[in-house]
Amino acid sequence: MANENYTEIFTSTLENRSGRLADAVSKHNALLSRLREKGHNRPIYGGSKILEELEYGEGDMSWYSGYDSIEYTPKQLFTAAEYSLKLCAVPVAISGEDMLKNSGKYQMMDLFEKRIENAEKTMRNKMSEAVYGDGTGSSGKAIGGLALLVADAPATGTVGGINRATAGNEFWRNQSVTTTAAFTPETLRPAMDKMYLSLCRGSDKPDLIITGNSLYSTFEQSLTALQRYTEPKLAEAGFTALRYKGADVVFDGGQGGNCPDGKMYFLNTNYLYLRSHKDRDMKVIGGERMAVNQDAIYKIVGWAGNMTMSNAALQGVLIDKSAESEEDDLGGE
Repeated sequence: MANENYTEIFTSTLENRSGRLADAVSKHNALLSRLREKGHNRPIYGGSKILEELEYGEGDMSWYSGYDSIEYTPKQLFTAAEYSLKLCAVPVAISGEDMLKNSGKYQMMDLFEKRIENAEKTMRNKMSEAVYGDGTGSSGKAIGGLALLVADAPATGTVGGINRATAGNEFWRNQSVTTTAAFTPETLRPAMDKMYLSLCRGSDKPDLIITGNSLYSTFEQSLTALQRYTEPKLAEAGFTALRYKGADVVFDGGQGGNCPDGKMYFLNTNYLYLRSHKDRDMKVIGGERMAVNQDAIYKIVGWAGNMTMSNAALQGVLIDKSAESEEDDLGGE
């Protein structure tokens, strides 16, 4: 085995970098960036489930005069959604041969940096992909992303332990509109208007709209030069974004983009969260790991948590089936 002192450099280098990894992951995805900006990455401190309390009922209010009785009937006003804890990890490995070939101190540090940078890139890309998933990836071990929380068919399936098909659980269904005719610049804006207004409740309204290639392009074509407002913070962070009724419209397509083409998510991020375990938020797991039958050392960067939601009715999705068909014709999945 190479000089054991270098394993200490490897360990300290990775430990120092892992503290920045969680921030790097969020900066790579507009939704995760918004949640972190709002402080909606509240840590989990233990337990087998992640709980989000839901307020779905209203109390009583009575109009009265004089000595009229003020009636009160106990009601169920709160419930809770339960989300499973999901785990993922990226190993970082260096063989004894590589350590010998790069035995100079600075060569070794450069080698470590490259391996760790690759682990960061892997974690960023895989987490950004999982944000759009339905929780069935990796045999149900992946997080439940937007395909689950803001579903195409919101009256079916179970989210957070609550069956959306059950009568009385209508409050737990998001808004969803599907069209089979391709949106044009003339037809997309009215559909966006209708969806946006259906998701407004007093001062509550969508603040983030995420879409892929076709619908972002159609939306951009629908704007006049005077309507092309951009969001400086998102632009500075590297996201392509425009504004619509106070909401940021973010493009997450192209190479490396993960938003399904033909979908436009209208999100109220006040009710969305990325819950990470305090001891596993992109941190190094355990101590030194030597392979049993290999000349190599391993470190593992791990994360545990899930995406959660506390209000479904204020989330929505527009679906253009024709765009999905075009993606299939071009060889998309």
